[in-house]
Amino acid sequence: MLSIHDIESAKKRIDSYIHRTPVMSSSLLNSWLGHEIFFKVECVQKIGAFKARGACNAIAWLREQHIPVKQVVANSSGNHAQAVAWAASRFGIDSTIYMPAYTSKVKVQATAAYGAKTVLLETRAMVDEQVRLAAEAKDTYWIHPYNHEQVITGQGTATLEAIQDLGEVDAVLAPCGGGGLLSGTLIAAHGASPKAKVIGAEPLNANDAAQSLRMGSIQSLTATPDTLADGAMTPFVGNITFEYLKLLDEMYEIEEERIVYWTQWLSHLLKIRVEPTSALPMEAAYQWLKKQVGKKKVLIILSGGNVDQVTELKIWSKNYLDQLPGQY
Repeated sequence: MLSIHDIESAKKRIDSYIHRTPVMSSSLLNSWLGHEIFFKVECVQKIGAFKARGACNAIAWLREQHIPVKQVVANSSGNHAQAVAWAASRFGIDSTIYMPAYTSKVKVQATAAYGAKTVLLETRAMVDEQVRLAAEAKDTYWIHPYNHEQVITGQGTATLEAIQDLGEVDAVLAPCGGGGLLSGTLIAAHGASPKAKVIGAEPLNANDAAQSLRMGSIQSLTATPDTLADGAMTPFVGNITFEYLKLLDEMYEIEEERIVYWTQWLSHLLKIRVEPTSALPMEAAYQWLKKQVGKKKVLIILSGGNVDQVTELKIWSKNYLDQLPGQY
């Protein structure tokens, strides 16, 4: 199993390439809920999401290991695509990204703008099959969006930085798609703040991780999930990440209305752009904190801030800002 030392090694590799993102809080939110809630703001990371960390670490590690690579390939519905394209360009490597047709247009455009060749396919299954075939080419390396140890340790650097800034916390919460961020979060938290609970959150409409944990084996979604949290639409977790997800203290399944609610409120309170996936751990924290005795210090990983026009309109089709946190 990976350890805090692997997270620390990843941090050294990528420090000169990425932003050390800020930790923010809202005095109003803390007052309303009665706890100290801190946010690691990956919305202002390179490419607008935490994914830059994992992609950059994977490619830097390839160079460190002297593995000959002329091209990297990846499969992604958005932020990982941009991250691999950006990281590959920084290291002078070509990249090809396979994406499902339902991917946000702004994320497809951004991926191409970072220099990648983008290939859109009808279904996620077709995307996954094509990237496997492409990875068989000579001097080509597949950077998996989550089921890759160097991706996992790269993602974990966000939690390590935040705990270095905050000191020990009572709980760390992060969203779950394929489990890469949440696995890295768990490894970093166990090493840097051993007493902290580590809690995941995923959409109820895309709850393959929760189903997998209940069943004790990896379960797959049978159709494209209907959720605004496009960063958590992964159909199944990885065999690597699943081993870490088993160590979580809790996994919350979040209803769509609550995703929208906290997307609006976090954007309003923190004055930053928040994508719906980032709202998942806030609702999980809200539910978890209601069960606690005494004031708690909580760290939430805000995973990204890339939102296209279609999603933006859905987020704001109904106003939730007249329903205060703690009263709704």
